[in-house]
Amino acid sequence: MDIPAGADDRVLIIDFGSQVTQLIARRVRETGVYSEIVPYNKADEAIDRLAPKAIILSGGPASVTGMGTPRAPERVFDLGIPVLGICYGQQTMVAQLGGRVETADEREFGRAEMTAGEQSALFDGIWETGESDQVWMSHGDRVIEIPEGFKVIGTSDNAPFAAIADERRHFYGVQFHPEVVHTLRGAKLLENFTHKIAGCGGNWSMAAFRETEIKRVREQVGKGRVICGLSGGVDSSVVAVLLHEAIGEQLTCVFVDTGMMRMGEAEEVVTLFRDHYNIKLVHVDAQKLFLDKLEGVTDPERKRKIIGATFIDVFDDEAKKVGGADFLAQGTLYPDVIESVSFAGGPSVTIKSHHNVGGLPERMNMKLVEPLRELFKDEVRVLGRDLGLPEPFVGRHPFPGPGLAIRIPGEITGDRLDILRKADKIYLEEIRNAGLYDDIWQAFAVLLPVKTVGVMGDERSYEFVCALRAVTSTDGMTADYYDFSHEFLGRTATRIINEVRGINRVVYDITSKPPGTIEWE
Repeated sequence: MDIPAGADDRVLIIDFGSQVTQLIARRVRETGVYSEIVPYNKADEAIDRLAPKAIILSGGPASVTGMGTPRAPERVFDLGIPVLGICYGQQTMVAQLGGRVETADEREFGRAEMTAGEQSALFDGIWETGESDQVWMSHGDRVIEIPEGFKVIGTSDNAPFAAIADERRHFYGVQFHPEVVHTLRGAKLLENFTHKIAGCGGNWSMAAFRETEIKRVREQVGKGRVICGLSGGVDSSVVAVLLHEAIGEQLTCVFVDTGMMRMGEAEEVVTLFRDHYNIKLVHVDAQKLFLDKLEGVTDPERKRKIIGATFIDVFDDEAKKVGGADFLAQGTLYPDVIESVSFAGGPSVTIKSHHNVGGLPERMNMKLVEPLRELFKDEVRVLGRDLGLPEPFVGRHPFPGPGLAIRIPGEITGDRLDILRKADKIYLEEIRNAGLYDDIWQAFAVLLPVKTVGVMGDERSYEFVCALRAVTSTDGMTADYYDFSHEFLGRTATRIINEVRGINRVVYDITSKPPGTIEWE
């Protein structure tokens, strides 16, 4: 990856496989400091390329006490720059510098109380000596002897070395995870490390990124032509507007209307991009094709694969009609890049396949333009606002690639899509009217393949059940259901039953993630 403009101060995060390593990078970037994540076995190259001002060692699932488990490159501790080890990162730092780590008799997972010991630059303005606060632990090993030059600056019931510091060399280690929201003042701790200890200025901004990326796209594309798949989601919308600003008429967007979008969305996309931004836009109405392909299909994985394959076929055909495109634009984000170079390098369990434009570059023999590949989702929203995109596009909840198809368990039909669209519109209207939209990560209706008996107007009805889903989350990796009032749920259910023919019962999903997923399929 190239270093973007404004990223004069850089922090390198060496990944040992933690599920929350991405949160470290996000917390660092939120303070205006550019950060990158690399697997531990590729850290040497990244050190040479980035010349980081500080290094953070992430957590991980391995045990430092095991043979052949990951270690930081030894040069990390010889660079003369600050190093912060988190959980496994603390343990490997201790082991590599001459301390000792052992498997604990009692593992420590979840909320814990840490008590601050000696004063340290890491705790400046956060914890006074003797003060206790909530932190988040997740470890089975613990430090039992610290290396020479270190002192204890924090303890917990099961971790006598919960936080340690070598102030002279600016080496710090914490057994807890400051990057997660459950460590109440963890973000401030990370800011202390990057700004007060490492001396980072916090000058990296989205305005600087935008300027650099426009210049980079112009250099990459030259006089070539670019084709972009536009879905109306945040990522593709930001890509389209950024590219249009960079190369103007050299860009053509293709919007494939699968018939699986929410009410009025197709018209919104065409109006905004063709009429407002004056971007060359090909609008393909492929609703009948997709419905024909999905006829009789009930398995969720088959649905996803059919929609993905059909999308590629339609997009490819339209691209050929446009003719002469040299580049394909994609909304690849930084989490996608991180996952593609995971330190383990092995396959992970597929919970459900994701629909995107995977497979298109090889099939169409085009070079990729990926202007968002250095950004997290929340940063993409900031860039979108900087580019002047309307808030309904920038701030909208995530929407799955297969669209409403995975919110209708069972067979997809035109009638069922229409019923779901109407119910979903009412639900989102009520959420917006209550001023709750921005408090919720994602909210949507699901049309269940179940009919129940009801009484409507003194007559017996036999119609579908509609489930409502709303969750809060910071990253989509874990989620809790949103705690609506009974008054809100009652009002929404009444509207849906009264206004949508085909539904006579409404239920609310209170499953968290895990064990459930956010979407139903």
